[in-house]
Amino acid sequence: MPDSLIIALANVRKSYNRGLVKALQDITLDFPARCFTALAGPSGSGKTTLLNIIGALDVPDAGSVSVDGCRLETLTENERTALRREKIGFIFQQFNLVPVLTACENVELPLEILPGYSRDARLKAALDILREVGLAGKEHRFPSELSGGEQQRVAVARALVKKPIFVLADEPTANLDGKTGRVIVELMKRMRDSLGTAFILSTHDPRVIEQAETLVQLVDGRIDK
Repeated sequence: MPDSLIIALANVRKSYNRGLVKALQDITLDFPARCFTALAGPSGSGKTTLLNIIGALDVPDAGSVSVDGCRLETLTENERTALRREKIGFIFQQFNLVPVLTACENVELPLEILPGYSRDARLKAALDILREVGLAGKEHRFPSELSGGEQQRVAVARALVKKPIFVLADEPTANLDGKTGRVIVELMKRMRDSLGTAFILSTHDPRVIEQAETLVQLVDGRIDK
């Protein structure tokens, strides 16, 4: 894999229900470092399946997937788990914050399973990234005390705190109003510029699509060219 690429897929196929549902068909894609790419398409087009495979949550039925030089199809389940833990950040449509933890404690969670982080180091990293995403002064609030946009900022901070090589975001603006969704996309682009982290987002949202630097359109599990 060339140095500028962090993800490369070649002829990837994925089916479900004993082959009756063809989720992905012959997908060949490269994602360079620092990319800001939107995967667009209607429901059922294969966006989430593609994210799951890139994120080492699932494996293809055929083809190859390389992430940071590792061939995913050759890794054990434990090795894929380690790859996700150490190198990939995730942002979800439903935020997925732990309601009984503060914003700071939610952001610290990914660091608790990484080696080399003391309690003080985890706290400092969480406070630093929360400040970067504009939540200084709200670090000790619980999710119920934050707006939807603020909760998604916490989710962005949680994805970035371990300094992943890329972040996968599945419909990150779906539960936000128009103005807040645009602000969240602009925030992610700023974080990409300042930290060098690539972002790959699945979306129906024209606000996300118009701000993407690269657009991959999926239709019936294929890239629409």
